[in-house]
Amino acid sequence: MGKTMTKFTAIAASLLAVLAVPAGAAEINENLNIGGSVRVNYSYIDYSESSKDKLGDIAFDTLSLTASGQSGNWGFASEYRLNNSTDYLILGYATYDMSPELQIQAGVTHVPFGNHGYISNSWWMGLPYYLGFEDDRDVGVKAVYKTGGMQTDVAFFKSPEYGASNNARYAADLFTGTINGTEYNNEETNQFNLRHTQTFSGVTVGASGQYGQIYNSGTGNTGDRFALAAHLNGNFGSWNVQMQAMHYEFDAADAEDENKIGVSVVGWQYEVSAKGQIYNFNVAKTMATDWGSVKFYNDFGLLTPDVEDDSYDNSFQNVTGMAIAAGPTYTMVDLIAGKNMTFSTANNDHVGLPEIGDDWDYRVNINFGYYF
Repeated sequence: MGKTMTKFTAIAASLLAVLAVPAGAAEINENLNIGGSVRVNYSYIDYSESSKDKLGDIAFDTLSLTASGQSGNWGFASEYRLNNSTDYLILGYATYDMSPELQIQAGVTHVPFGNHGYISNSWWMGLPYYLGFEDDRDVGVKAVYKTGGMQTDVAFFKSPEYGASNNARYAADLFTGTINGTEYNNEETNQFNLRHTQTFSGVTVGASGQYGQIYNSGTGNTGDRFALAAHLNGNFGSWNVQMQAMHYEFDAADAEDENKIGVSVVGWQYEVSAKGQIYNFNVAKTMATDWGSVKFYNDFGLLTPDVEDDSYDNSFQNVTGMAIAAGPTYTMVDLIAGKNMTFSTANNDHVGLPEIGDDWDYRVNINFGYYF
């Protein structure tokens, strides 16, 4: 039995064990929710000759297993995913409700930075995701305070959910290893986050701050990193608008090249500009149907590097698509356009570094999910 199947068996056994708790724990059973999804992905890459020759490829994408529950003031939430190349923990944290307004979360939980949820509508995520600033999860403690239309999140994260040399992770974190001949020994540690938002008539505005250390496992010295963002998520009838502007800096100790730094995500590692600004503007319209709904959207992201090396170039990502919800299914059809952008260009497997060529590249991605 392979590694993936062994882990799947262990996860399934754990879920069955939860369901089989003694009768004295009936309150937990009654509030236990178990679910997940199975997703299949089609990809057509315009800059890949093999993809064009085959008219694209379709393959299993993800099996996701989720569980959550509540017993009095205590609760938990968890998610584990297996995809066609690796598997990883997405969430796993306990909660305690101090009051109706205040909840404490401890474990692998969402990092409160940027727009609530996502700064994207598509399966492809937004540009900040590829630097660790969208839908990130780390190990720590978070306090969530909600009252009226206001929400404040305060968190401390000791470390990422996986070690720095492991690239099998859902969200991007700093990487330890060699990328394109440059050796990186960076580890994220001791991170503080603060986010405050206020909602007025369907429009949520807010600001986020993040500060943490960068430990160099090769020299034992410590650098630091920080990011600031202002964000807006507005619902205007059937229309939605998302805007975000952020500044970030990675100041690693004893870096071979202070202009860039290595990160990893979903089984891969690449380099990004060590300092810069990221701007996002997304617009979407949802239309109800007799069988569900269709959401049309365009997500635009721009990174402008802010380093000493003037040869570093801007990175662009634009995703035009639609999301189709029908019963237990959810399908996203995306046209991804990238320029000097990892995962969406032929020659530029990085973000914000000097560009090879001067072209936009395109790919089509269709992700079909069945949720249970």
